[in-house]
Parts: sequence; C-alpha cells; structure tokens
Amino acid sequence: MRTDELDYALPPEAIATRPASPRDAARLLVDLGDGVEHRTVAELPELVGAGDVVVVNDTRVRPARLRFRRPSGGAAEVLLLDVAEQGDGWWDALVRPSAKLPPGSTVTVGPGLEVELGDDLGDGRRLVRLLHDEDLDAVLARLGDLPLPPYLGDLQLEDPERYQTVFARRTGSAAAPTAGLHLTPEVLAGIEASGAALARVELRVGLGTFRPITVDRVADHEMHAERYDVPEATWEAVRRAERVVAVGTTSVRALESVAARGELSGRTDLFIRPGFRWQVVDVLMTNFHLPRSSLLAMVEGFIGPRWRELYALALQEGYRFLSFGDAMWLTRRGRDGES
Repeated sequence: MRTDELDYALPPEAIATRPASPRDAARLLVDLGDGVEHRTVAELPELVGAGDVVVVNDTRVRPARLRFRRPSGGAAEVLLLDVAEQGDGWWDALVRPSAKLPPGSTVTVGPGLEVELGDDLGDGRRLVRLLHDEDLDAVLARLGDLPLPPYLGDLQLEDPERYQTVFARRTGSAAAPTAGLHLTPEVLAGIEASGAALARVELRVGLGTFRPITVDRVADHEMHAERYDVPEATWEAVRRAERVVAVGTTSVRALESVAARGELSGRTDLFIRPGFRWQVVDVLMTNFHLPRSSLLAMVEGFIGPRWRELYALALQEGYRFLSFGDAMWLTRRGRDGES
C-alpha cells in the first residue's frame, strides 16, 4: 500500500483545539456498514450489552515536556519518551534543537533538575540522563508540561486533567490515549449497567503511536516499540467475550500484541495495517486521525477503504478531528481472523 493512499484533505478549521465539555458531549459517528448513526459518547452504553467486553487503556500521561534555555539563550526542549534500556537515569527522548545540544553537555531545566545530553539514536531521538535531587515524579510535576500534540502550538489547558482519562492509573505515557478522554464515570457506569464488562490494559503511548509515516510505502514504516501490560483477568475476559470493544488504537495494539506475541506484557512494535490478521478486537471506538498516519493505516486494516466515505461525511457534518475531537464506532470487516 502506498502512503499517499492514506492521504485526505484536512481543513484547519476541522481540527479541535479544545476538548468537548462535558467529556461525553463529544459526537460519535456510528458506522452501520450500510449507513451511519449520529450519536454522542453519552449514548455509548446503548451500543453495548451482555457478552461484550469494553477495554480501555488506563495509562497516565507524564508531564514529559521539559523546556529550558540553552547557554546561548535560545529556547530548547526535551520530550521524555521512555526509560532507556541501560537504566542509571538515562531516557529515550526527543530533543529540539538536537544539533545545538552536543553529547556530553548538561543543561538546567529548573531548580533540582539538570539534563545531560547523550548519543543520537536517529529520528530526532537522543539519550538523555535526568539528574535530580528528589523524587522524579515530583520534579516533573513541578517543572514539566503535559506534551500536548505539536499542532496545538503552546495551548495551555485550564484543567490539565482534561488531557488525562478519568480512569488513568500509572504514569508512563508521552501522549494521551485520546479516545478514552471522552469517557466519564457516568458512561462507564452505564456500560456496566447494560450488562457489558469493563476491562483495562496499559500501553505506554510513545513514538510508536504518534510518529508520522514518512516513507512512500506503508510497509516500510518503522514502528518504535512501546511497553504494554495486559492483566491476566483482562485476557481471560477477552477470551470469553462474545464481542471485544477496544476504546482507542492503543488498546487495540495491546490486545493484538498479546495474541501475536503470546506474552501478556513486554514491548511491542506491532504495526497493524491492511492485510493484518485480526485475532481479538471486533469493534473499535477511535478518534479521527491525521492523514498519512499509522493510526489511519490501522483503521483501513480494520474496515477497509470505507474510512474515506466516513471521513468525508464527518467533515461535511462538522465533526471535530484529532486528539480533542469527536469519535467513531467501527465494526471490523470480516470475522474469525479475516481482514
């Protein structure tokens, strides 16, 4: 598949720059195969019932954007992605401007936190070591910013918790699992009242999720590994389910990684695209994604080229796109492993 087959025209005015208020007021485009329904996320409990397992990613976003001034006075930043394999305080990070921060140099982010710049890892990534005197989470909470998507510029949220899901637990992600941002305690209670079961997974969102496809052929795109953990109770519930509903593409990757790798936790570079042999997920609730993205490749792998009709309709009907935008409800094309 050519990457330009994942392209579409996204008008700037269609990009949501603020989250819906309340969360579950976000619109939900329900694909019926031969038509659509226009609903809201508040109505999600009406779409599920007994035999369904609804799976959410309960990762919490780290305030991982560290902004500082270089010795020259120029602005710079480090975006922490994940703890590096060698440990000892080293992280895999995106650094900007990388060329002006040579290996071996150290910069001060603020009181109690310095960053040592390490080797170039390619793709704009660097090794960095955090030098701090107190608990790291406390330091990052004081000096770091939530890493909102770059297309939002320097947007500051009045309530930073709006870039966290209401069920977020363990801190570890460099971006939010955005489909889950729409869910409220009332929606979650409604899902269980309908007879469906709720289950959790963790996929620590990093470069593998949000890195754009820059090669001409989709199959040549390199997925960076992300950490995932699927509790044994979740996997057992999924195996017994009549229908598995994944909230967000990161929940999909966690579940399908277990099926593909045979391990409930680890690191996954699974790239789901057209031709993928599905083993777990039957229904996907997901936001509207950027053109030429690996997330859109997953959607095509899930429902085929019909996504183009749905996206065109969504734009025509004024749906809001990307991280703070509205959502879709998609049923997988084919069952029993067919793609």
